[in-house]
Amino acid sequence: MSKKKKRKEERAGGKTPGGEVPGTSASVETDPISAVGKKTIVAGVVLAAAGFMVLTKADAMGRNWAGTLSPFLILGGYAVMGWGIFRDDPEPSAPAAPPSPPSEPEKTA
Repeated sequence: MSKKKKRKEERAGGKTPGGEVPGTSASVETDPISAVGKKTIVAGVVLAAAGFMVLTKADAMGRNWAGTLSPFLILGGYAVMGWGIFRDDPEPSAPAAPPSPPSEPEKTA
């Protein structure tokens, strides 16, 4: 029997030359993008869309305000989208202790 055929039969049986193949793999249960990250991405999409809207107002030479502003809006929108992908939810802060009532100065007679 050839080596190729042996390997094929071993793989069909779930075996590889390196050992057993695990039956299940660990799957990721959590959502990779946080809720704050999703909101940030939406803000980036809106910013980039606004940049493209402003770009329609630019003149042929790109010398007016729209031609100057639109690249910054578009690139800024893409940057905000990228930031949103890596942004995590803020850690919940520790509950603040209720403020203690101010102590009254002692009166001396």
